[in-house]
Amino acid sequence: MLTRVSTTLPSDVTDATSSGAALRRFLHGLPGVDQVGADQRAAALGARSIKTSSKQWALDLAVRMVDLTTLEGMDTAGKVRALCSKAMRPDPADPSCPHTAAVCVYGDLVGVAKDALGDSGVHVAAVATAFPSGRASRTVRLADTAEAVAAGADEIDMVIDRGAFLAGRYLEVYDDIVAVREACGEAHLKVIFETGELQTYDNVRRASWLAMLAGADFIKTSTGKIQPAATLPVTMVLVEAVRDFREATGTMVGVKPAGGIRTAKDAIKYLVMVNEVAGPDWLNPDWFRFGASTLLNDLLMQRTKLATGRYSGPDYFTLD
Repeated sequence: MLTRVSTTLPSDVTDATSSGAALRRFLHGLPGVDQVGADQRAAALGARSIKTSSKQWALDLAVRMVDLTTLEGMDTAGKVRALCSKAMRPDPADPSCPHTAAVCVYGDLVGVAKDALGDSGVHVAAVATAFPSGRASRTVRLADTAEAVAAGADEIDMVIDRGAFLAGRYLEVYDDIVAVREACGEAHLKVIFETGELQTYDNVRRASWLAMLAGADFIKTSTGKIQPAATLPVTMVLVEAVRDFREATGTMVGVKPAGGIRTAKDAIKYLVMVNEVAGPDWLNPDWFRFGASTLLNDLLMQRTKLATGRYSGPDYFTLD
């Protein structure tokens, strides 16, 4: 079962959502992000290496953090069942290989994934709220969420209306997230910003705080459908936000970069950054995830290299 930490927000933060004007003042009163400085710091953190003795631990942790994802219009029940099998036993030849965190699918395939995963411990995540655009009425988005939860989804990945956010209609976006959070019931809520469309790091920071104030369990960079998707600097802005939010409120929120993270080397860069910026509390699948479809294979190849001293071919593991 995923962990949720929740406390009462301090009055100055709570007051931020009392009106549209108050929310705007709060969000625009957040410290600005120095884009050049953020890019340079992320580059420096990305250049760090880890000891060989720590690499096995890092690779296994990254496997455990993967939300193995298929979000294509041609997805079938058979493809989802195959993906679930891989999520449960990523390397059938090595029983020591951990399972992934979740399988992420469209809402109409949640029941298929739920049946295939059983009590394996792998969660079912469903994209909802008119993914990937988020452009639908609130009634439609809530119905989308409710159907996925009723089918057994453990986690809901929602998308914000970027048009509303960029137009400054912050309270509208806040109310959307609160409503979806309520529709989720016991399911965890990941809020997707589509950072490639938010234009500035300042907007990314504002969206992060907005989602956390509204009750997000995770904040997520991207749908994976728009480029640029996840990058190390933009994920660092999210990680700084969850760190600062916990310091201000006592509430811990997770982070999920998604889209474009394809290699074990890149995944380890993210783990190093998370440890340096937020601390080891976030080095856990309950608090950090990778949204990916191809990353897992490279992690498995690197695990095999450490165990045998040689690389497997790229077709040694199933292609998804």
